[in-house]
Amino acid sequence: MPNVLSSVALTVFSAAITSVNAQAPASVVTLKTISAGVAAFNMAWAGTPDDFKRHLEVCASSAVNWCDTRARIVRGAAAATPEETARATQCQEATLRAGGGPAASNLIAPCNAYRSGDAPAPGQPRPDPNVTRTPAAYQEKLDKLRETVERIIERDGVRVIAFQEVRSTAVIKIVLGKFAETFDVCDAKHSAFQTLGFAWDRSLTSKPGQCVTEAALAIKDPPHDPAAFHRVRPGLALTLNVNDQPVTLMNLHLKASCASVNNSNERFPGRLLTDVTEACEVLNRQVPILENWIESVWAKTPRLILLGDFNRRIDDELAMAPKPSEVRADGTDPASPNKVGPDGKVSTRYLWPEISDGSPNLYQVPLSTTDGDCAGFTGLDHIVISDALRALNPGVIPSRKVAVAAVPNQRIETSDHCPRIAILKF
Repeated sequence: MPNVLSSVALTVFSAAITSVNAQAPASVVTLKTISAGVAAFNMAWAGTPDDFKRHLEVCASSAVNWCDTRARIVRGAAAATPEETARATQCQEATLRAGGGPAASNLIAPCNAYRSGDAPAPGQPRPDPNVTRTPAAYQEKLDKLRETVERIIERDGVRVIAFQEVRSTAVIKIVLGKFAETFDVCDAKHSAFQTLGFAWDRSLTSKPGQCVTEAALAIKDPPHDPAAFHRVRPGLALTLNVNDQPVTLMNLHLKASCASVNNSNERFPGRLLTDVTEACEVLNRQVPILENWIESVWAKTPRLILLGDFNRRIDDELAMAPKPSEVRADGTDPASPNKVGPDGKVSTRYLWPEISDGSPNLYQVPLSTTDGDCAGFTGLDHIVISDALRALNPGVIPSRKVAVAAVPNQRIETSDHCPRIAILKF
């Protein structure tokens, strides 16, 4: 298996049309396939310059002054101190007032959203946000996002991009740069800043793309707080007509902080989806909604692609290969109907074998190269295809992660994720 996808190989894979049996007799039907790159890219709280201006108005105000709304828990402790909880509560109240209330505040990036590209040395204070989080620094982030997106389209043959952590189609058009006029875009309708979007080369499809928001995935977070007004991200499906057949891409950004089933890191321990932690309880509630969505889309469009930020290491779950009787706490077969409790929870422990249970059979596209210079999260961004597409893509599917564009001492990092790319035949 090669370590690098050569430019020659990518050129071949992203060719518009590949004929099969070109020399076959006239009586034999000639098959054709279309190869195109698809990508998933979490752009880390990407909004327009006006969105960032509103972020500054709230966070740099004297009442908020970049305070952290989350109560910090000292490593090794089970909960925050009363003093720290009181501080966080005061910060939450000040931020809500400055933001114009719950609904308006949901549409503003939080004050800790934008990190410096270079972490401070151990023991050194964090950079002053009034110096690092400026309109010029944010424009640099957008410029590097645009450079990254233009590069994967032009160099890597990507023709469909599933974006996570975007505010709207307006910022997607910005980062498309010189391809903004040849790509169509859509976004998921949502009540918070972080939503999902698609961009696709309109010449790839013989019919206009159709986008549908899966609002049911946007469940309340935290689930037990009657006063909670925040909801996690919805889903977004895009149906294109590629090579005279429909294909549906399902864009995901699931609940974070319940990422690994076998991690040994004490700060981020391995967890089953039935663990009694807030993050896992939210992700658990998303499981039956996600499974029903997948099955309903697959019934209409067998050529199916799931991609995005799963916030779960489904590759580890695949490698573990739990027995069917181990997938759910109640021992029932994951191919059988999942019993949803009155609180929305299920007995599912492992995400991957639950959603790839035979209806449909799903295939994880593995990386065919190392991550290279990619410094973003690993194991969270995935591209998954149905067996109908796997039949068209036997053997190794070219797939890799691409480092984001950046400059030394960048005051706001481009993203903490890297684009994940796969070249697929349709």
